[in-house]
Amino acid sequence: MTNYKKFLYWEDIAQYDLETAESLFDVHRYLYVVFMCQQTIEKLVKGLYVLYNGSEPAKTHNINFIFSTIRWGNTSKHFTTKVRDYKRFFVVLRSYYIAQRYPLYDEKLSTSLTRQEAFEVLEKTKEVYSWLMSLKK
Repeated sequence: MTNYKKFLYWEDIAQYDLETAESLFDVHRYLYVVFMCQQTIEKLVKGLYVLYNGSEPAKTHNINFIFSTIRWGNTSKHFTTKVRDYKRFFVVLRSYYIAQRYPLYDEKLSTSLTRQEAFEVLEKTKEVYSWLMSLKK
């Protein structure tokens, strides 16, 4: 399988996860919305890693780490500015991944995230998703 076909695999499941996040938002499952947002971006970044590096990414959920190890080649100042902005969002997403996978004993899932917070994460995910898609070769 070519690296581009591997990328298309990652792209397909990332899109599926984004659509799942949107569906979960509609039924008020906010903690799962942000978890699926994290999964969306992680999978798309892993796909870009394969596309640019020609190998499989590390088995980690740390989007910043994976993104930082992609060999982008020549990049513009605009690219660098976006990376700086979006890397902060990658950190936010990672915290949601950890919170979802390993919730605190005293945390009530239904009240741990508001509709507005979930909406903001979902909208930012869509923005980052579009930007990442613009980076495919």
